[in-house]
Amino acid sequence: MTSIAIVGAGPQMGLAIARTFGKQGFDVALISRNRENLDGLVGKLTAEGITAAGFPGDVLDRDSLTRALKDAADRFGGIDVLEYSPLAVESTTLATPAEGDPSHYQDQIEFQLYGAIAATKAVLPAMREAGTGTLLYTTGAGSLDPLPMVGNVNAAAAALRNWVVNLHKELDGTGIQAAHIAIDVALGGTSIDPTLKAATAEDVVPAYWELHTTKRDQAEIVVRG
Repeated sequence: MTSIAIVGAGPQMGLAIARTFGKQGFDVALISRNRENLDGLVGKLTAEGITAAGFPGDVLDRDSLTRALKDAADRFGGIDVLEYSPLAVESTTLATPAEGDPSHYQDQIEFQLYGAIAATKAVLPAMREAGTGTLLYTTGAGSLDPLPMVGNVNAAAAALRNWVVNLHKELDGTGIQAAHIAIDVALGGTSIDPTLKAATAEDVVPAYWELHTTKRDQAEIVVRG
């Protein structure tokens, strides 16, 4: 049985990705900080006939993140797909390039880049041994075209994008796909950028399945409205 681990699982993108892969026969491991939220997502997926389980883990606590991914691998016999898309809007301090302090950028680097590296290191050795696997990482489109009002968030997202594209190059020929998804739409119709078109998570998730299946040679997809 194949499995996907979703780091930063939530009620929009995380749930939509879980449904997309779950309906294709994947077992689903959901990872986030809040056990209650995980239980709610697992309940929804289970009611739809998808095998799912929640594993509490914090991307800022490397040990807990690694442990959650190990527990997920033990539960489902390995992890075939890793998707990384944590979101912490309520606790994020926004800073423009001119006004931001180094601490504003360090917080985001820890959250976006270092968390992704830790998650990858937890699953990549087994993928290398198997000679197959998929690693998917999500950011907003500010990783390519930044906005001053979210300068610190965009800078960290750009760092993650750079790292993922480079990882894709490094893994070429190994059977492991690494790719970046840049979401250039307003999910749920809300965004700090009024120029973005509104879209639902269901509009976006086909890109993830395509990268896992038919577009394994691509390092990146930009999803636009």
